[in-house]
Amino acid sequence: MPASPGLADGPIFVLAEMFADERAAGTPEDERAALKGAIAEASTGIADLMGQSGEEGAAILEFQLAMLEDDALAEPAYEMIAAGASALAGWRAAMDAQITGFETADDDYFRARAADLADIRDRVTAILTGSAAQTVPPGSVVAGEDITPSRFLQTDWSRGGAIVLGDGSPSSHVAILARARGVPMVTGIGKADFASHRRALVDGGTGNVVLSPDGEAEARYRERCRIDAAQRHLAEAHLLKPAVLADGERVQVMVNIAAPEDVDAIDIASCDGVGLMRSEFLFHGETALPDEKAQYLAYRKVLEWASGKPVTIRTLDAGGDKPVQGLTVEEANPFLGLRGIRLSLTRPDVFKSQLRALARAAVYGDLKVMLPMVTVPEEIDEAARLLDGCLAELIGEGVPAKRPQLGIMIEVPAVAILPERFARAAFFSIGSNDLSQYVTAAARDSSAVARLNTAGDPAVLHLIAHVAGEAKRLGIPLSLCGDAGSDPVLLPALLSAGLRTLSVAPTALGRVKSAISQIRP
Repeated sequence: MPASPGLADGPIFVLAEMFADERAAGTPEDERAALKGAIAEASTGIADLMGQSGEEGAAILEFQLAMLEDDALAEPAYEMIAAGASALAGWRAAMDAQITGFETADDDYFRARAADLADIRDRVTAILTGSAAQTVPPGSVVAGEDITPSRFLQTDWSRGGAIVLGDGSPSSHVAILARARGVPMVTGIGKADFASHRRALVDGGTGNVVLSPDGEAEARYRERCRIDAAQRHLAEAHLLKPAVLADGERVQVMVNIAAPEDVDAIDIASCDGVGLMRSEFLFHGETALPDEKAQYLAYRKVLEWASGKPVTIRTLDAGGDKPVQGLTVEEANPFLGLRGIRLSLTRPDVFKSQLRALARAAVYGDLKVMLPMVTVPEEIDEAARLLDGCLAELIGEGVPAKRPQLGIMIEVPAVAILPERFARAAFFSIGSNDLSQYVTAAARDSSAVARLNTAGDPAVLHLIAHVAGEAKRLGIPLSLCGDAGSDPVLLPALLSAGLRTLSVAPTALGRVKSAISQIRP
């Protein structure tokens, strides 16, 4: 499956950790010292890497560093060494057992961390065997069964390159990093004898991979690169211009962001504000849930950057494929369980902390607060009651605060079918990713049913048009903040349905504006 846009070609660098045969053990004291030294070296390497990897990369590596610095991690290995095992054998056996434990854990959070443990295991193993210095040649197509986050972060992608994995997932940590850095990546292609090929063409947008391409394949690739370059040039020309349909009608194009640091690389002149700021980033990679002050500062940063343009912040959308340690619960079907506003209302202590932070930040700009996973009107009422209570508390404490508008995401079919039931919301925003998932009954994180889960399904488009019509009749502002808004193929249908406000990834701003300029509704 594609996990990153773009094209890349280059020589294949087969990703394979080649470990030396396990040597005979020395004295227990020597082996213990060897393992302890390797762990210390690995910790130093991860700490250095964190400082070079940006917000997303650092958050992913933070867990690994904390685990390596916990003496309990290596204790089983030290016990095996005392019984006569080598440092290498003891470490790998102990870590394999812990990885299995994480993979079979009941909690989603711990299952998701199994890959991080495997990364830790391989990093220390490479130091013990002397293979840690293995580097990827610039511009290579890295191919193998999977790639660890630290290996990705250690690789120089500034001179091109791509990733092709027999396994892997488009929602993995590495896929997130690849998208953020514009590295073309294709996952889940199955078994392939990468070692027998010297070159590959990789199209991260379509998911196509050609091993040992012939002249005809290379010619098609060059033509695709030419077209892509022309489209990028056109997109750059539209980036700082307003989005306007072919008949002159204005379309609002906003950005989706995942962290306050995202705005550092975005010119506010290139967009009409923030249509979706995900607040989940504050609740990951922490040993404790973030306090009110940490959230307030994050929200305030984005509002000040927006310089008066609207900023829509979604309250915590934990659950589903986004477990949060200490907050979400283990469920048989988390996508249909206690997630989004459902979870927030069961944890008023956590929810009120977020609402207080939002009310404080609202003083610094045009803030709108959006509730995810709303299913019944009473959820809006309860959230509004808590927000009003938080505002009263802040005013009573003499803390500057303001009541932001309170709107909802439309992603549950029950809301899309009867949006008039939710007219008490200040605004609607269609979450096309989850709406598509629930309408088609095809999980968004499953490659097996990915072909079914599409916002282009006639039933999904019908519901979007229905919501647009009802929102216009009710006089409720409407936007769309899912991936469908960035799809040039779907844009004509979305705009014909009546949508005039879209929120897209920052990297899609110019491309979407360019596509809009060619559409005549």
